[in-house]
Amino acid sequence: MTLRNFGFAACLMALAPVLSGCAISGQGPAAQQDVVDRSTLALQEILNSTQSTSTVDSLRSARAVIICPQTFKAGFIFGGSGGNCVLMARAAGGSWSDPAFYTIGSGSFGAQIGIQDAEVMIMVMNDRALGAVMRNRFKLGGDASLAFATVGAGVGGATTTHMRADIVTFARTRGLYAGVSIEGSVLSPDTQSNQAYYGQPYNAPQIVVQMMANNPGANPLRATLSQYGG
Repeated sequence: MTLRNFGFAACLMALAPVLSGCAISGQGPAAQQDVVDRSTLALQEILNSTQSTSTVDSLRSARAVIICPQTFKAGFIFGGSGGNCVLMARAAGGSWSDPAFYTIGSGSFGAQIGIQDAEVMIMVMNDRALGAVMRNRFKLGGDASLAFATVGAGVGGATTTHMRADIVTFARTRGLYAGVSIEGSVLSPDTQSNQAYYGQPYNAPQIVVQMMANNPGANPLRATLSQYGG
């Protein structure tokens, strides 16, 4: 093995313990409930933060929201990130759907060093953006027809004001990381987690648009969204 290849392998081995705990597919419903419960706490922390005035305003107008309660990013030259998320949409009457499960992940190469975890909220402002998010794998910043904006520090990719954006992102970060950004990360539906949580292999449109699925364990998260984003 060359020195260069050895260094690459060492970087991947260093990332593995950080990112290996992210995926919950194939685990029992307790794992999904843990993601839902942590999403509730993350939502409260984000919306109660001192930087969140515009975030609350955006949430009140949002068509849907994606909450990633704990995403990890780590690396030295080579980097990677990953985490679990839930997607919820607003019904016509103003109530919120039960969550559809997603994963978020990315790989990167460049001038970066450090380790960081973050609570991420992605607000989907209209039906067009929601449809794009629910199409199999969605790359943040990869659809030129959608305008992105960011609120707060630690998230990159904003070129428009958030009031006119299709998708608005916000993150609370902990730790030190040079060059952190969620732009380029890929959101993927996690139908195995939907199966585990609801007992049926529902897809995201069935859960968040048709609202066919229900689990009482998600009621506190739905109530929190109604409280702040009603």
